[in-house]
Amino acid sequence: MPGTYSGTVVPLITPLDEHGVVDEQSVVRLLDHIRAEVTGFMPALTSGEGWKLDARQWQDVVTYTVRHAGGLPVLAGIQLPDTAAVIDRARTAAAIGADAVVVTTPFGADVTQDQIVEHYEAIRAALDIPIFLYNEEALSGNRIEFDTLIRICKEIPGIVGIKESSGDAAFTRQMAGAGTGIPVFEGWENLLVDVRGVDGFIGPLANLEPGLCNAMLVDPTPDRQAEINTVCERYGVFLDDWYRWVKKELHRRGVISSPTVHEEAKAA
Repeated sequence: MPGTYSGTVVPLITPLDEHGVVDEQSVVRLLDHIRAEVTGFMPALTSGEGWKLDARQWQDVVTYTVRHAGGLPVLAGIQLPDTAAVIDRARTAAAIGADAVVVTTPFGADVTQDQIVEHYEAIRAALDIPIFLYNEEALSGNRIEFDTLIRICKEIPGIVGIKESSGDAAFTRQMAGAGTGIPVFEGWENLLVDVRGVDGFIGPLANLEPGLCNAMLVDPTPDRQAEINTVCERYGVFLDDWYRWVKKELHRRGVISSPTVHEEAKAA
């Protein structure tokens, strides 16, 4: 139901071995590393290199996350370019046992706001799994405008959250204060002090320091924001290939067996 998600939800990195196979035991260690501090797991989103994973890698990381979630909700990221592909993968997520799917808009700079609404309507019409809206521009090439977000929230049942990664704190505050009853999560670590009133946070730092993320949500002071920024700079979270550096740190800590990212994997 809308309103049930809050706090820190972690967009999981995808542990891969040197051949690009998802490492189940590293998934287990990662979940155990953070589970006490987070309210949900979000595999195969951008931090999980979701747009790069092939169908087998995607299915494996979602399956392993569901298998070892220990009662926490699993919100499966789907980063595919068109509605039909998203629906097909969402059916797989539902069959695996995911609690919701996290879906961006169709890819392309020429996608209209009406087409965005139709995209989510079609997903909802095809199956009953709850939907988490992912509002971003870096991957899709477009973003959901405020009036469109409100329309989707009011007209399409089963929307259970918004990962608001527009990078515009004023926009995020506006959405958080709109009274839709649907929780809004900030997707950028550096903006947390500017978006008081959000329901939670979904960002890569939660793979490493979920407790710090929680502390920032509870007490979003400038000093704590400065601490967040320093930690993000230390671990490479603000870099364009942040997932690579988060993996390196998790590997250094012994949480995952290999820091391999998708493009480094060698064919078996």
